[in-house]
Amino acid sequence: QVQLVESGGGLVEPGGSLTLSCAASGFPFGFYRMAWYRQAPGQQRELICSITTGGGRTTYADAVKGRFTVSRDNTKNMMYLQMSSLKPEDTAVYYCNRVDNVSGYWGQGTQVTVSS
Repeated sequence: QVQLVESGGGLVEPGGSLTLSCAASGFPFGFYRMAWYRQAPGQQRELICSITTGGGRTTYADAVKGRFTVSRDNTKNMMYLQMSSLKPEDTAVYYCNRVDNVSGYWGQGTQVTVSS
């Protein structure tokens, strides 16, 4: 009964900021490395960042490095993605998931649209 619910997406102007949330349930959240992914129409899903179990180490794809910040609160089973200096190229559906996911399970994602 793993469940991942992404929220916080919406329409934002270029250069703007947005924070996404990921609510996890059905597994011991604090024991798993987590990640954010995104998928633009007609494009493959791409890994954009990851975070270790305690949040002590993070990784970022070059496309978002310096603009996005991932964090987590294990007491709330929540992960966040702070996005700033948004570009039209950031337009995509954003998903959260366990780094070790092999089941093919994905939540519904949350749409981020960067446009004037």
